Amino acid sequence: MTETTAFPAAWLGDLAPGGAAGLFNSAVAAFAVATAWEVGALDVLDDGSRLDIPGFCAARDLHVPSVRSMFAALASVGVVVREGDAVVAGPEFAEVHRAKAFFHWLTIGCGELFANMPRIVRNSGRTGEFFRRDAAAIGFACRDINRQAFDPVFAEALAGLDFPVRKVADLGCGSGGRLVQLARRFPGVRGVGVDIAPAVLRSANQHAEAEGFGGRFEFVEADVRALGPEPRFAGVELLTCFMMGHDFWPRERCVATLRMLRAAFPDVRRFLLGDTARLEGVPDREKPVFTLAFETAHDLMGVDLPTLAQWEGVFAESGWRLLRARPVEVPAASVIYELG
Repeated sequence: MTETTAFPAAWLGDLAPGGAAGLFNSAVAAFAVATAWEVGALDVLDDGSRLDIPGFCAARDLHVPSVRSMFAALASVGVVVREGDAVVAGPEFAEVHRAKAFFHWLTIGCGELFANMPRIVRNSGRTGEFFRRDAAAIGFACRDINRQAFDPVFAEALAGLDFPVRKVADLGCGSGGRLVQLARRFPGVRGVGVDIAPAVLRSANQHAEAEGFGGRFEFVEADVRALGPEPRFAGVELLTCFMMGHDFWPRERCVATLRMLRAAFPDVRRFLLGDTARLEGVPDREKPVFTLAFETAHDLMGVDLPTLAQWEGVFAESGWRLLRARPVEVPAASVIYELG
């Protein structure tokens, strides 16, 4: 029996009105958030510490004037408070720190895509490989998004499995975080990670080795939408796919892809499909963090981003049985489908 997918209203934040300066400075601050995360500044401030800019830069070999400007951008939107070279967390720090991976996804992972919006909105500019994104940066961001948003719900789904898990496969494995998580939960488990990006697969292999699971997983460079049966997929009991199911669409291709996955992994007993869908019924000025960027990016790329209702209309036709839909609070319109 399928459970109804329902989402709380907590993620419906207020969009504070502001003038041109506020909008402009916020754009700069978005890049500063992603940078502050990468260089470790957010971690220092999250501990409640008072950060000294010259000392911080000396310890990390950073350019002092650039880092001062990074903190000025963060201070302009209340993420930090600074007095000269002394910096502490500001009133907006906690919320922005929780959402840091979304800022990284937008500015670093998809920066080139959005920078080319003037060309991409023209039909004449949509030929060949008309956009690029930083796959490694997106994988880095999605690891944190998964940890905060999907992982608690994912853990609940794993706890409900009624069979031993000995072999797994993760589709769109990114930087390998989910495979490492599965290895920690199921001692001795082996498996396969599949991704189309070679740089991401190298990162995934390095991550697995660094966590002590080297040799437990094979990493396959392939398009998840065009897999066929092969020996490495035999015996996989648990199949996972997070944050890329929308790439299966439009509908006809999604049905075909899901059928293909059923054939490629004949021994699968549970397929956990986690994704973010197009959000319906929310006014433009009330869209929560990530939603606008996520939907705009996929429209620019020409991806037919489905709604949750459209997702739930394809499973039976594609040979899968929807056992349960587990809502994920953030990002908005996110869910983990349990398929059997």
